[in-house]
Amino acid sequence: MFGLMQQRPLLISSLIDYAATWHGDREIVSRDPEGAFHRTTWASVAARAKRVANALEAIGVEPGERVATLAWNGYRHLELYYGVSGAGRVLHTVNPRLFPDQVRYIVHHAENGIVFFDPVFAPLVEQLAPHLPLVRGWVALCDRTAMPAVKVDNLLCYEDLLAAASPDYDWPLLDENAAASLCYTSGTTGNPKGVLYSHRSTVLHAFCTCAADCLGLSARDTILVVVPLFHANGWGVPYAAAMCGASLVLPGPKLDPESIHMLIEQEGVTQAGGIPTIWLNYLAWLENNPSRLDRSRLRLKHVFSGGTAAPRATIEKFRDLLGVFLLHAWGMTETSPIVTIASPLEKHADATREQLVTLQLKQGREMYGVELKLVGPDGQDLPHDGKAVGELKVRGNWVISGYFKGEGGQVVDKDGWFGTGDVATINPDGYVQLTDRLKDVIKSGGEWISSIEIENLAVSHPDIFEAAVIAIEHPVWAERPLLIVQLKPGHEPGKQDILDFLSDKIAKWWMPDDVVFVDSLPHTATGKLLKTELRERFHGHLAVHG
Repeated sequence: MFGLMQQRPLLISSLIDYAATWHGDREIVSRDPEGAFHRTTWASVAARAKRVANALEAIGVEPGERVATLAWNGYRHLELYYGVSGAGRVLHTVNPRLFPDQVRYIVHHAENGIVFFDPVFAPLVEQLAPHLPLVRGWVALCDRTAMPAVKVDNLLCYEDLLAAASPDYDWPLLDENAAASLCYTSGTTGNPKGVLYSHRSTVLHAFCTCAADCLGLSARDTILVVVPLFHANGWGVPYAAAMCGASLVLPGPKLDPESIHMLIEQEGVTQAGGIPTIWLNYLAWLENNPSRLDRSRLRLKHVFSGGTAAPRATIEKFRDLLGVFLLHAWGMTETSPIVTIASPLEKHADATREQLVTLQLKQGREMYGVELKLVGPDGQDLPHDGKAVGELKVRGNWVISGYFKGEGGQVVDKDGWFGTGDVATINPDGYVQLTDRLKDVIKSGGEWISSIEIENLAVSHPDIFEAAVIAIEHPVWAERPLLIVQLKPGHEPGKQDILDFLSDKIAKWWMPDDVVFVDSLPHTATGKLLKTELRERFHGHLAVHG
């Protein structure tokens, strides 16, 4: 017997319609690359998204065709989020920070016919265009007066297209399993691979994101979206904000600490999300500019952080300087991305400050809609006892079943489990603690050493800005940890000072064999430490210096 309930498809267009109808006056504030502010509303975004849909039809974009963006966080990019996907086309957000060859590969592999771009990316567009024969049109995200001088065929103006398009449009009733958006992995090894999200997976992920024990977004929130809209669809926040009617603050490319602080203060931001590197810079700026901090002018309650592990020092400084709770999240492009959130349970109501920080350091508990497990080297399931270490596997309603065009072959097992490549423990309460990436874990004398844990402890040293730990060859122990640090300006601790600082915090056999000081650490286009470059640079280090 089946239930007698209606079935309506879960579509991205339903999100923007809801936001426009019931939260139409909530603001979308964005800042362009020149620093100018633009203010609009969900109602206006919805109306212009329908013009986008009509414009796509006018320039011959077929249903199912991939439409690329090379753009920062701004209101026009948000309009494309809804206009492209709502009209049955596939929004392909391309990371402009990648190497040009990677961008070229991604745009060609996705078979993008139309590329929307911010004028600041005109030099990149001009460099790419001769090598992208499938692209038949380039649309500058500006009005006629700001059109860039770029030598490409069929250069179009976004505002001209919208002005010529009708505002009348009926969103098509699509299959909820139809493709909605496409994001490529950062591709630290091999070519990037495409993750093709559906309308259904996106809407279910938005429900999860709004949940109280996830990000807990609501119509009373103003959210600063520091994470780029080209990183796993801005972690799904643009969709969740429409679902709950929250206001959005889109900072464009100006992610320096002073600009972030100004937005938090000026716009009454209640929640903000970004990678730990952003927050490291922001907190360092606050410490150096105490006169700029007036907590009475701030509404900020939560910061959510993901991409890499947030160090203890970051969590404690948000608490002590701002009275803000940092929510640690974990996920991947392949998981839409949110899988876990380190929100407390009722049992933690009486936790001490130290106990709460220890909890926040974990990647969190799985959200309803996804499942996690640990697997050992021989494929056996491991217990969730907080001690067993194995590869983290995931399956669920917003988890990949395969890469676009079948790249990478079969990526899930017969039961739907996807191997994340992360090494972790899971405790009896379900909290995940990542200890490393499989490719980064240090195997010393048959035992595993967590590079992530040493990095996070090192960053709590008052003189260290950022740290990386890599494995280097050792004639006896096979591999040993090397600690590479970037110091804060004006600070000059010695190697032994740092090793002494770590000595009572980690096991003796975990202690790095050396400390190397560098002016800066390399990062991937998504802000993660680029350890492949560090391993190449310091190959044989102990053989020379040990």
